[in-house]
Amino acid sequence: MKAWLLIAALNGFLAVASGAFAAHGLSGRLDAHALQIFETGARYHMYHALGIGLAAFAVRDAAAGAAATAGAFFLAGILLFCGSLYLLALTGQRGFAFVTPVGGICFLIGWVALGLAAMRLPK
Repeated sequence: MKAWLLIAALNGFLAVASGAFAAHGLSGRLDAHALQIFETGARYHMYHALGIGLAAFAVRDAAAGAAATAGAFFLAGILLFCGSLYLLALTGQRGFAFVTPVGGICFLIGWVALGLAAMRLPK
């Protein structure tokens, strides 16, 4: 639980820093489309940092395995989905966009795993 909460806190910090960087450091340097892509990455980064935090609280009893799986898939999704959007926006290299859907699938699997964890928690 502690490790997943720490990972959630670190990712929440990075998501806020990324959003601030987009708003204050990139607004005059990227075109509107690239800035929108970067901001989408930051938004999904925050959503899934919070998802990791939720999963951390479910890591107990019979739900521990599913909750840890959720956290792992959320983290993989952040790296693949958000990371590819950040790189696409900053470099303009379209090749990074091919990784984005894999990250999105990781997010979906993470939410399913979190739902399974919720069903396994004691009443």
